[in-house]
Amino acid sequence: MLLTRHGRVLRLLVLGLPLLAIAVSIIGPLAITLIVSFWQKKGFGMVPAFTLDSYLLFFEGVRLEVLQRSLWVAVSATVIMLLLAYPIAYLVTRRVRAEFTRVFLFLFAVPFLVNYIVRTFAWADILGRTGPVNSLLIWSGLVTGPVDWLLFSDFAVYLGLVTAYMPFMIFPIWLSLSGLDRRHLEASWMLGESPLATFWRITLPLSLPGVLAAAIFGFVGAFGEVAVSLILGGTGYQLLGNAITSALNVLNYPLAAAISSVATMIMLTLIVAWYRLFDIHLFLGKIMGRR
Repeated sequence: MLLTRHGRVLRLLVLGLPLLAIAVSIIGPLAITLIVSFWQKKGFGMVPAFTLDSYLLFFEGVRLEVLQRSLWVAVSATVIMLLLAYPIAYLVTRRVRAEFTRVFLFLFAVPFLVNYIVRTFAWADILGRTGPVNSLLIWSGLVTGPVDWLLFSDFAVYLGLVTAYMPFMIFPIWLSLSGLDRRHLEASWMLGESPLATFWRITLPLSLPGVLAAAIFGFVGAFGEVAVSLILGGTGYQLLGNAITSALNVLNYPLAAAISSVATMIMLTLIVAWYRLFDIHLFLGKIMGRR
């Protein structure tokens, strides 16, 4: 009995202390940010208070337009990334032999070995007026001069977001698809359903936990983006991350904290919705013990 009790205490220490450290390192900064968002800016600093001035300043004028644009860009970019990531994950799951699956997934992870800011600057060089894309277009005779809309435009921003975050979205979708019980698919085929009908009625609904998880990955990345919008969109292209940076540049820490808190609440709402709507076992599939 004594050994059992000591074993439980030891297990609590081994597992509990790291979890506590992680919780403090994540929840602590978020709590501090939320508290500072209610403080009042005074001169080049701030004073403790409880005021909604920073939130009122955020939800008016240009900053509200930035929020609306950020939501639109994040949602539309997430849809584009899902339309690309799902077929890739599906092909890897259904058409790639098991021994080659890890190789394909590793290839999708290779770009992350390079810092994404470096990759973003590389896109700026590729899409520039003297870059290889414009040079190829001029050489082929399709255009007579450099195409300006390739860089510092919505096209460039969307391209940067897709290439930066779409590979992230392949993994949760693949994980969800690979955990599906093939007996459901075989039963559908035996009942005479076509492959397309089986996909729409069986595969897609059962893979929705992974799809929503992937959508959260993509949305969170695009919604809080700073580098892509600045480098590929130009200095006048403002998203929510740029608004936070601008507030910090003028030492308005309560406003920056208020914007960050709003962004965090939106992201947290998505995560809670995913957790409440779907069974975690459906998402993790075989890893959680399903066979």
